[in-house]
Amino acid sequence: MQTPATLPHQATDDARATPALEFGGASPVGKAVAPARLVVATYNVRYAVGSFLISGSIARRFGLGRPRRRPALVARHIARAAGALSDGALMPAADIVALQEADRGTLRAGGRHVARELAEALGMSYVRAATPTPRNEEPKKKQWYLDFEEHIRRGEEGDTGVAMLSRVPLEGAARVELPWADCAWRPRLALAATTRLGKNLLRLFNLHVDPHANIAEQLAQHRAVLELADAHEGPVILLGDFNTLSRRSCVAARQLLEERGYQTPLPTGTGTWRAGPLRLHADWIFTRGLRVARWGVARGLGVSDHWPVWAEVEEGGG
Repeated sequence: MQTPATLPHQATDDARATPALEFGGASPVGKAVAPARLVVATYNVRYAVGSFLISGSIARRFGLGRPRRRPALVARHIARAAGALSDGALMPAADIVALQEADRGTLRAGGRHVARELAEALGMSYVRAATPTPRNEEPKKKQWYLDFEEHIRRGEEGDTGVAMLSRVPLEGAARVELPWADCAWRPRLALAATTRLGKNLLRLFNLHVDPHANIAEQLAQHRAVLELADAHEGPVILLGDFNTLSRRSCVAARQLLEERGYQTPLPTGTGTWRAGPLRLHADWIFTRGLRVARWGVARGLGVSDHWPVWAEVEEGGG
């Protein structure tokens, strides 16, 4: 295994001075001929704590949480996620996985490094960008219907972030700071990287869009990524947790991306997030200059309140 390293970020894709990227995991073996197809997946792993967002929040408020069991629980969930992403039962084995809410060393993740441990279980390399936690500012109150999440505590050494795990070599990794408003605890983040697909250089952008932002603010975050994606001449994949928690936000995000030349195989309203009987379409994969051979949602995995969304892509298409 390669020792995780902290390296300088790429200023070309950065909006302001930011922490570095972290690299680690297994070193991918570059092939003489680039693959003709790739299976890419997006997964908001929710720090591998489980799928019970609302009931878990209620239990914590009544003092019924079990923090001492958290490290073992998260470890079991990471192992379960690794199986789902590689064994072919719920989805084809993934070549690249875009993670959101990939915590490192937080109390809510039981001190685990989710991206690193999942990459090691999959035999993949990883690159991770952390969302800094403010030390001198209290988080602002959230909308009540979005306040079920377990918070990172002020002063914690750990953090959350986005990551890409890969079996194939990734190049040109860069963090992308997304515009945000209202609360410094909720700036959202994207992560970009390039790999080879056939004769082309494929640029991927992993987004975690702010659920507390209004639709106009969410679209501003997408436009920040689109501006960078437009500079890439080859095929592009935009994927991640877009936090489209209403029909209006789904339609608005889809309309913007389709107007900019991107396509998605997912019908609007596809359930990718759940809480009890409630289903929402939060997670997406959009492509430009590629053909999607098949796609799906890996339902039945109880590692997070989200399910992995995957697509097998190849050269060609609009």
